[in-house]
Order: sequence, then structure tokens, then C-alpha cells
Amino acid sequence: MNAAANLPLTDCPAVALAPLAGITDLPFRQVVAGFGASWVVSEMVASQEMVQAKASVRDRAELGFDQRATAVQLAGRDPYWMAEAARMVAANGAALIDINMGCPAKKVVGGMSGSALLREPDHALRLIEAVVAAVDVPVTLKTRLGWDDDSLNAADVALRAQNAGIQLVTIHGRTRCQFYKGHADWAAIRAVREAVDIPVIANGDIVDHATAVQALDQSGADGVMIGRGAQGRPWVLAQIAARMSGALVPKAPGENEFTEMVSNHYEAMLRFYGMSLGLRVARKHLGWYMDTAGTLPGLRHAVLTAASPQSVLSLIPDAMSQTAPVAA
Repeated sequence: MNAAANLPLTDCPAVALAPLAGITDLPFRQVVAGFGASWVVSEMVASQEMVQAKASVRDRAELGFDQRATAVQLAGRDPYWMAEAARMVAANGAALIDINMGCPAKKVVGGMSGSALLREPDHALRLIEAVVAAVDVPVTLKTRLGWDDDSLNAADVALRAQNAGIQLVTIHGRTRCQFYKGHADWAAIRAVREAVDIPVIANGDIVDHATAVQALDQSGADGVMIGRGAQGRPWVLAQIAARMSGALVPKAPGENEFTEMVSNHYEAMLRFYGMSLGLRVARKHLGWYMDTAGTLPGLRHAVLTAASPQSVLSLIPDAMSQTAPVAA
């Protein structure tokens, strides 16, 4: 990892939180970072909308800039707007800027952003060069194996990105046309690892220590990025990192600690989004926490349909005390 010694990485192998639309907002990233992660990444932010000050987009990138190891992921097609957005978030204290070349969503691809750039590597390179030239903080890249099985060009894209100044690349082990179907092909990431000198992070279907070890063994990567595996279990990144580095593995929070964590996260979401939107956004996180706790169906329904924060907070202790939280 010496090639990127100035990145805010923990000891190898790195274990980072993946950007997830509608999920890795500031409150959730703070919870994950509180347990320990190599770095955490914002939801994907549209670069032009960021610069033009659309409030909802800026909310997505809101970082809590006094914290270390935070990254903003930018998406876009125009080098000018990508560079301007990069300058904006770097000036506000982002530790990393990540360029999205992996999102498979039709809306993003239709705008010729995200994984659509895998079909236009020359244009993708211009975006990369513009962002790298615009800021002093490290710039990373997240992409996929290729557009489809007939165009597995991730190794070539990664090498060109490295030569343009990218300091780390994360590869989701699927093509764009696979979306999230099937299983991530960790072994296919090895071609990228062999093509570049910068750190390579494996992503896709990594949910616990066992899958993290398998992904590293098959890919040869320097670390892993975890998304869905952290839902309802924000401590798993710290546990996986400790196991892989031989450090003392922190225990999953006990019943009282779990209840306090969920309550604090819930209140943080209400503060961040405001009462009306916060009540709705919080339900998915509460659902994942109740999956982890094994909450009984009736109590689960009561939590998810409660009409006031006070009612939810009064139900959380019972809802989170069904079973001990599951470790990584």
C-alpha cells in the first residue's frame, strides 16, 4: 500500500464502507466510522447539481468535515463540472474524492455517467485528469469489470487511471449488464491487481469475515469494500478489519449498547433530514436493525408504523432486545 501512503487507510488489508444510494448518508457513515473503518464514502453525488447548489444533492455529500477518512463520490460526464464539484468538496475538507464509473442504474447510464463511461474510456480519462488536476487530496476510482462479458476492460481502464494520477481503484466484481445479479466474480479482479501498482479494493457480495477472506484470496486485492453487509450491523467493518490484521476483535454491542446505538442513530436521522422526511428515511435502518435483533413480527410492525418519534423511541428497547446482535 506504499503507493498511496497519504490515503487515510488503516493497516492492510483495508476495509471500507461502500457508497450506497439512500443509505450511506451522514448519520449512517458516522455510526460506521464510530466503530472503525478504513474510510467511508458518501452516496453518489451528481457533480453539476452539486455545484449548482441543489440542496438535496449537497445533503448527500454532507460529511461532518471535522472527521477523518471521509470521501465524497462524484458522478458526471462533463470534465468542467466534475472538476468544479471536486474543488468544492475538497475545500470543505473531504479527505478523498472518488469518481463513480460503476453505477449501473438506467437513469445514471442514460446520462452517460457511471458505468456508461466504461464504453468510452478516452472520455473517462478526461474526467479523471480534470478531477486530479483540480484538487490536492487523493482521487480514487470505483468501477466494474466492464460493460458486459464481451468488454472486460477494467484492467486497461485502471492502468490508464493510475497513469493519470488515480491513487486507488475499487472494482465491483460484476459487469454493468449484470447489475447485481448472480455472484460477484472476485477472481476476475485479479487482472486489475496485476495491471497496476496502486492499491486495488475488491467489492461485491462481501458481507462478513469469511467472504472478505475469499474475496482477497481470489482477487489478490489489498482490501475490501462492504455495502449491504453493514446494514443493521455497522460494527462489522471494524470486526473484519481486526480479524484480518490479527488484532483483538471488538465484540458486537450488547443489548444495552445496541439499543443506545439504534436510538442515537434514529435521533441523528431526524436531526439531519427533519421530522417528516426523517421518519420515513429511518424506517429502512430500523428494519435492518430489527432483522439483526430478531424482532418479533408484531413489535416490528408497531415500530415501522409508529406515527411519532416519541412512540418509536419508546418501542426501540423492546424491539432491539430479542436476541444478541450478530457478529461478522
